[in-house]
Amino acid sequence: RERPRIRLSTLDMARLQGLPDGSLGREYVRFLEDNKVSPDTRMPPKFVDDEELAYVIQRYREVHDLMHTLLGMPTNMLGEVVVKWFEAIQTGLPMCVLGAAFGPVRLSTRKLQVLATELVPWAIRSGLNASCVLNVYYEQRWEQPVESLREELGIFPPP
Repeated sequence: RERPRIRLSTLDMARLQGLPDGSLGREYVRFLEDNKVSPDTRMPPKFVDDEELAYVIQRYREVHDLMHTLLGMPTNMLGEVVVKWFEAIQTGLPMCVLGAAFGPVRLSTRKLQVLATELVPWAIRSGLNASCVLNVYYEQRWEQPVESLREELGIFPPP
């Protein structure tokens, strides 16, 4: 009903930066800063006429960087593929499935081995075990330690 949004206009970045290390808000801001990304780079959904579905897609896009934070994955190709595997299991969205399936073609043999033997099995187990990550009201969880939120949601510690 409330349809929260994660945008620079809805975030108190100074407050989030001042939160303790390990808290969701502080680690999310650290992720944004380290990777030079902004929550405002997520485009609104196109070709979705249903207002409810459009919000779900928008929410998926806006929590993507939070998934990186929760999963402990960087924004390099390997990290993106792992996040896509988790998101594919969680949402079944075609864009996630395609990213998970075809993202690895750009990886080196060594990274493919780590992906296949460690990261994908972990992402699949976590995605199946976790409650729906799109339904979390992250905006009310900024102070919560990332480890505690992972445990609560059923996301296993990253390998």
